[in-house]
Amino acid sequence: MQFLTALFAAASLFVAARATPAPLSSSGVHQLDVWSPNITFPTEGSVLAAKSMVNVTWETNNAPPVISNGAMLLLGKGNEDYPFILAKGFDLRSGYVEVEVPYVISGDSYNFVVFGDSGNASPSFTITSDVL
Repeated sequence: MQFLTALFAAASLFVAARATPAPLSSSGVHQLDVWSPNITFPTEGSVLAAKSMVNVTWETNNAPPVISNGAMLLLGKGNEDYPFILAKGFDLRSGYVEVEVPYVISGDSYNFVVFGDSGNASPSFTITSDVL
């Protein structure tokens, strides 16, 4: 048991030593890098075919100097997030991520949601498939 406690303590110290703290403001308070990039594609009313490859794009001109969270792209429909994680771990500063449009029921009101430092949903678009 003492061995496990010592191993856990050593692992915790290793992780803590490698952690990069968030930048401090002039007042000494950690700055939050909340950023909600404007998604530029798909646009309102776009029609995407299921199983096709698309580049989801967003503006990067006002990105914060430090982006601390891992990025993730989800599929949404209306105000609901689907359990489809389409991509994760990409660089938000790249301005795009290539994904395969999920094989879902044809319909309107789909959107992509970019998560990183903040969440942002694309305009609504349509997905077409042979599933009605």
